[in-house]
Amino acid sequence: MQLLLDATKKTVSNDACALELLESVPLVMRVIRKHMRSHRSGLTVPQFRALCFTSTTTGSSLSAVADFIGLSLPAMSRLVDGLVEQKLMQRRTCDDDRRHVRLSVTATGEIALREARQVAKTALAKALSKLDAKKRGSVVATMQILRDVFTPEL
Repeated sequence: MQLLLDATKKTVSNDACALELLESVPLVMRVIRKHMRSHRSGLTVPQFRALCFTSTTTGSSLSAVADFIGLSLPAMSRLVDGLVEQKLMQRRTCDDDRRHVRLSVTATGEIALREARQVAKTALAKALSKLDAKKRGSVVATMQILRDVFTPEL
């Protein structure tokens, strides 16, 4: 956090900024994943990750989710079959090409994700409560900047 505050006072190179991201983001993500996984509604980690990806990526294809999760298409298809069976995900063929499948999260799946995110948000808020208001403001401003920088890459 000190580097973040110091960065506002001096010029920081692109490499130094990139290194700080490489060192900080995985740490934060580990904490977020830990709390979200503690409330997975009985899902396996790959199923949970597939739901998260599909929920945030409109019109997800089976191959896009498989690529994100790191599974082969047949394995991803079996995983999705389980989510469809649990009524957490819908699988629809594309109107243009019946070979392509579009995935979406059902209302039940969204509820499971929302509950898991709430658990993670509560845990993060507790950790961030140790910061004073100015530092929390710096975190929020930094996150908004990062969102603006990296959103176009998606």
